[in-house]
Amino acid sequence: MSDFLTASVGFILAMLALGLVSILRGPGDADRMMSAQLIGTGGIAALLLLGTVTGVPAAVDVALILALLATFASIAFVKKGLSRLEVDSTDGT
Repeated sequence: MSDFLTASVGFILAMLALGLVSILRGPGDADRMMSAQLIGTGGIAALLLLGTVTGVPAAVDVALILALLATFASIAFVKKGLSRLEVDSTDGT
């Protein structure tokens, strides 16, 4: 079972590498933010699997903190976009 989980971690890390390429080459800010969310989710999954395979409970704590930070990052991105939208709507009229 641990071999399967280790192979799953390798697959997730490969997907994270593809997400990093998407961040670097993304056409827009929203695409880059979605790729960053993918990396956050994949990082959480990799940490949870590694914590299960190695039996280190601290990895679960780090995964929970990463989930919290990813949530705050997406909220900050949306708030920034809303403030731009409000500025654009007041300038246009």
